Amino acid sequence: MSRFSDYLASQCGNPRGAVGKIMTWAMNRVNGFMYRGIINNIELSEDKKVLDIGFGNGYLESLIYKKAKCDLYGIDISEDMVKAASEKNKAGIENGDIHLSVGDCCDLQFEDNYFDIVTTMNTIYFWNDTMQGMQEIYRVLKDNGVFCNAVVSKDGLDKMFYTKNGFKKFEEKEYSDMGQQVGFKKVSYIKLGKDVLLIKYEK
Repeated sequence: MSRFSDYLASQCGNPRGAVGKIMTWAMNRVNGFMYRGIINNIELSEDKKVLDIGFGNGYLESLIYKKAKCDLYGIDISEDMVKAASEKNKAGIENGDIHLSVGDCCDLQFEDNYFDIVTTMNTIYFWNDTMQGMQEIYRVLKDNGVFCNAVVSKDGLDKMFYTKNGFKKFEEKEYSDMGQQVGFKKVSYIKLGKDVLLIKYEK
């Protein structure tokens, strides 16, 4: 069971191959309320620049683009997911509105003060350097920009059999502390469901 649970954990952090496609398909359905929570708590319009970190198969990109034809960027560490997400969002890419690429949130290849909104869902547990990732997000956000981070709480993660290894788990106060350390002026919590939070950081 340990090997299997570790394998599932690694697929959560870096979906790849046939199993990665199945995992992201399943996550889209199980975590639908998390996607809706993000969409309902960001102000989208066509003039906004948005970055999504760890987009998986591009489901959130399709929801964002459906709501507003904004300038939408996404990065993921998995080449397989870039291919899958590009296929799913082909129309937006061909229109020049959606830009998807392999990337790491700890080393964002964007200018300072570039984005109005940054989003991510269930990725922070896997960042190589959590504080570096937070600093990079803060750097690329414009003044008054917003970072929305949807997560399962530590208690919720502890209930899952495959999160024993490979997941960094944070208490609510730790999320606040990290945001304040990098310079966010306001951190707020929105409860999306049992053991699920949307943490909203405002620059």
